[in-house]
Amino acid sequence: MLDDFRSIADAVAGEIASGQLRPGDRLPPQRDFAYRRGIAASTAARVYAELTRRGLVSGEVGRGTFVRAAAPVPASVLAEPWQAPINLESSFPILPGQPAVLAQGLQALLRPDALGLALRPVPAAGTPAARAVAAAFLAEPGWSPEPARILFTGNGRQAIAAALSALAPVGGRVGVEALTYPVIKGVAARLGIALVPIAMDAEGLRPDALEAAHHAAPLRGVYLQPVLHNPLGMSMPPGRRADLAALLQRLDLVAIEDRVYGFLADEAPVAALAPEHAIVIDSLSKRLAPGLTLGFAVSPRALVERMVAAIRSGPWSPGGLALEAASRWMADGTVATLVAEKRQDARTRQAIARQALDGLKIQGDPRAYHLWLELPEGWRAEAFAAAAARRGISLTPGPAYAAGPGHAPAAVRLALASPPPEVLREALETLARLARAEPDQIAVD
Repeated sequence: MLDDFRSIADAVAGEIASGQLRPGDRLPPQRDFAYRRGIAASTAARVYAELTRRGLVSGEVGRGTFVRAAAPVPASVLAEPWQAPINLESSFPILPGQPAVLAQGLQALLRPDALGLALRPVPAAGTPAARAVAAAFLAEPGWSPEPARILFTGNGRQAIAAALSALAPVGGRVGVEALTYPVIKGVAARLGIALVPIAMDAEGLRPDALEAAHHAAPLRGVYLQPVLHNPLGMSMPPGRRADLAALLQRLDLVAIEDRVYGFLADEAPVAALAPEHAIVIDSLSKRLAPGLTLGFAVSPRALVERMVAAIRSGPWSPGGLALEAASRWMADGTVATLVAEKRQDARTRQAIARQALDGLKIQGDPRAYHLWLELPEGWRAEAFAAAAARRGISLTPGPAYAAGPGHAPAAVRLALASPPPEVLREALETLARLARAEPDQIAVD
């Protein structure tokens, strides 16, 4: 009786699907596989060929056969949105060839001695080498952070949490822009910190509103996003940044300056003008990918020890492997190469969005990976988001970004980074048709 190579391939496929065999695992040589399974060598060859045909494994000359990562979701899913919604909600740009580029930089870490060092725990200050690499990497025209001020966390959110914890005690007050990054609301609530909305205008946070809020009841700090603000996409002009820096110094107030989108624009932080009154927050999640990221906090000298204590007690210290891998990618130019490509990718996606949404009221920098869509009269943000979801498109309604009650903008944020360009265009054209329709004309299906 002939061996059924397909049933054996099904069994191996099941091991891959269940996680017993993981992406990157090496299958045994075909002769060893045949011996273990009690089959002929020719049958083993047919099994491996069948697994390759299914896209589950790939052979590398001289190295062997390896389990591949899961296949991506099909590009166009508008016809069946319940199977795989189009994500215009989160913004994690990953370029098509990016994994291969990053894999090259990890080859040196495969040596047992290098990997052994990377697997050890590391403190918030990282290593002298990592701080030196990060200082050069984070520098912008007009701003060069001192290595001794640089601390590391697991990701950018942890760096924000550590900064809040270092600045404000339980019950303390911290100012935030009236429209702000939603995660900070949850972080502040868990730390027992009250957020105070600060009015904004077309140039960003208003210094006069910040000063008034501080005089009304002292603030322990202010969280802001001066470059490519999330969700509005705006950037503070130099004059506004100078006014804000002067105010921070006069009030002796510290800003938590979130620059996670700053890699898309060459603009110096407010910290360049007031280095002792700003904690600069950054991360690699957007530059690289969320799966292996690293957070940075560039602290004023006087706050370094408090920041270290906050990171340690969080606990928000970085992982040794992530720190070592990221340091190598930063040092060898890999991250810089990806940043250059992502800058062009963001501009391309913005052009697609502006064409697809032509005639609607949008706001956002052409360099950003997101934009703000103000809805036509009659639409509520939550109703629009629900209607979009029924069409297989997820997005974030404007009220999610409101720092305080009584401010629920009839707008939505559109994250442009995740879908393939052709799917992005199709989704945005769907949203444009939806926005132009009367809400009461939209059937609830």
